[in-house]
Amino acid sequence: MIHPTRIRYLNDKPINSAGRYVLYWMQQAHRTHFNHALAYAIERANELKLPVIVGFGLMDDYPEATERHYAFMLEGLADVEKALTKMNVGFVVRHGQPKDVAALLSHDAAVVICDRAYLRHLRAWREHVADEATCQVVQVETETVVPVNVATDKPEIGARTLRPRIHRQWSEYLVPVEMEKPSHAFSKATSKHHSDFDLTDISKVLSKLKFIRDVKRSAYFKGGQTEAGKKLRAFVDKKLKGYADGRNEPAGDQTSLLSPYLQYGQISPIEMALSALAGQSAMSASSSSESSPDRASFIEELIVRRELAHNYCEFNKLYDSFDAMPNWAKASLAKHAGDKREHLYTREQLEQSKTHDPYWNAAMAEAVITGYMHNYMRMYWGKKILEWSPSAQEAYDTTLYLNNRFFLCGLNANTYGNVAWIFGQHDRPWGERAIFGNVRYMNAAGLERKFDIDLYVAKIAHLTTGTKPTLF
Repeated sequence: MIHPTRIRYLNDKPINSAGRYVLYWMQQAHRTHFNHALAYAIERANELKLPVIVGFGLMDDYPEATERHYAFMLEGLADVEKALTKMNVGFVVRHGQPKDVAALLSHDAAVVICDRAYLRHLRAWREHVADEATCQVVQVETETVVPVNVATDKPEIGARTLRPRIHRQWSEYLVPVEMEKPSHAFSKATSKHHSDFDLTDISKVLSKLKFIRDVKRSAYFKGGQTEAGKKLRAFVDKKLKGYADGRNEPAGDQTSLLSPYLQYGQISPIEMALSALAGQSAMSASSSSESSPDRASFIEELIVRRELAHNYCEFNKLYDSFDAMPNWAKASLAKHAGDKREHLYTREQLEQSKTHDPYWNAAMAEAVITGYMHNYMRMYWGKKILEWSPSAQEAYDTTLYLNNRFFLCGLNANTYGNVAWIFGQHDRPWGERAIFGNVRYMNAAGLERKFDIDLYVAKIAHLTTGTKPTLF
């Protein structure tokens, strides 16, 4: 049974008694495992003695999306299709605006189930479908551990204020998702709906779509819940021990590499957390005294920090604007707007890693080539863009542009939360200094003091020569 606080009725329309199936409009959660929305759709379908169809709207020119994003997403959808076929659940991918595809598929549905999204245009899609559908439309939240509006009813200052709220409630939500078997199998022979694409040939699908084509597919990340599961198991078995101390080492291999899979809903944060907890229990039983700090550090990043970004987008209408930064940060940056910048770089120079800083250049190259950047280097990367831009506003725009253009984990709530942090969001005032004012500062000396940063640069150099390091 799905926790009732995950469920929200988006309209007050009745069930369509003439409906031929229950429609799960999948847009946010591209998986069959640990998917509350899919589980709820099957539950409702079994009650109504109907089959389930999962529908997906594949649009041209999704804002800022490149070939890299589309390919990774399509690999995930191909994985979903295989899993749904084994479950006797239909899968229909139609070419068009997702809201229009969902509205079309809803005409023959008894009820429409959708997963929850957090960005304004995605929320607007769901409102449109709720208005256009002739039947009941129900939203099920499955991308957070604690539902955003259950955790808190207001924007949180930072992790320190959200953390206790989540900790008080997460035991109620950090549980496996029970999935019934569909009682009525989907049959293509009796369905008038069909897919517009053959997902067994991703390259052919890509050739039929319009999008930004100058950022190519990543050779380092393959999309899909199957690949996400492999990475999760490898992380728990080999990397979780020592995570607390090792996660910030740029040249290390201590991170999970699962952020792209979270972005596309190809893995559930609940599955990740439960796997880490189970893995750490086994490690504890084998006398690993360091297991608790490692687990706590991973859970903090996975749940508290990630869901802080969802809180930011839920309660801040300007989440993708520099205007959303805290007043103290904007005032402090404005005070130092006229400070002399020793280095200034254009967006093109940054994109091509043409700065004086070899550490920053390596980080940018990592993102351009792989679609990923180490977490600690991402903080340094953003702070330097602020330092090397003519204004804080331009720095914000450039950071968001580069993040969404190259990062596989871009274009989502975490993107806006992470970029905003660079400019003071969810942080506190620090000692005043040039350019940054009271906004937190980072420098190369800090990297050199804390890490073997030259090893990181050497690692990335292998990428630029086409050599794939074992660290990936």
